[in-house]
Amino acid sequence: MPQISKQYKFCAAHRYWNDEWDEAKNIDVFDDDVKLHGHNYDLFITIKGPTNKDSGFIINLKDLNKIVKSKIISKLDHSMIQENPWFADKQPSTENLVVYIWEQIVEEVKSPAKLYCIKLRETGTIFTEYYGDEI
Repeated sequence: MPQISKQYKFCAAHRYWNDEWDEAKNIDVFDDDVKLHGHNYDLFITIKGPTNKDSGFIINLKDLNKIVKSKIISKLDHSMIQENPWFADKQPSTENLVVYIWEQIVEEVKSPAKLYCIKLRETGTIFTEYYGDEI
């Protein structure tokens, strides 16, 4: 079954800190990332499904763009991630961000298209992929 991926970009800041730990342990685990810092994120949304015989599309990218802009970009771009209520009890890591993004858009992708993968690149050497709950 074919898949299509669309790239989006957003900028956001975060810091890592666990209130249950002392400063020494936070620095030991998170190093310099205990300081507020930002990233220029590259977000890849992959959709799979059958190709519509009339349009030739799995999903109309105009529709996907609206979903991602309203559900993700408008919430995360130029934000401090840990201030988003979803992160109240979670670290603002890429591992948690991909789950957040998935949860925000999975129901918005209409059948027969299906959300297949969220890939989020934080830096040139760090990215996380999420394929939903693979049980």
